[in-house]
Amino acid sequence: MQLIQVSLKVNGKKYQLETPPNRTLLEVLREDLRLTAAKDGCSSGECGACTVLMDGKAVNSCLVLIGSADGHSIETVEGLHKTGAPHPLQKAFVEKGAVQCGFCTPGVLMAAKALLDQNPDPDEEQIRMALAGNLCRCTGYTKIIEAVQEAAKELHHE
Repeated sequence: MQLIQVSLKVNGKKYQLETPPNRTLLEVLREDLRLTAAKDGCSSGECGACTVLMDGKAVNSCLVLIGSADGHSIETVEGLHKTGAPHPLQKAFVEKGAVQCGFCTPGVLMAAKALLDQNPDPDEEQIRMALAGNLCRCTGYTKIIEAVQEAAKELHHE
């Protein structure tokens, strides 16, 4: 099989990869770069467990062929705690009890981060819309919404 050259910046670090063109960004993140927070929940873009940021926008990495990610900047949950301390979203999710089984949490965190990066003071409806592509079977979303609101307050004060 023919291989393609791909350049990515993932969590601030540059990577040059040689990979088959039919692989997804999710596969490369998990298998090649060993960044396993993004999950493969459905392989069809329905659940959002694989959500990462590509150039600041939330995307389902299971739907992005690796060639389409060439030259782009990717951020995963592993890149949230740049200072060594938890990101305010991570901290709020724990404090508000928005983490239960944890399978959806990385994707939800990244979708919430994309929202807060663009809108530092979202209302509940805006939060719900931003997280509409992320399915959670455990929490019922109330605690997740509370956590995003709490993180927005903390980030707003920073």
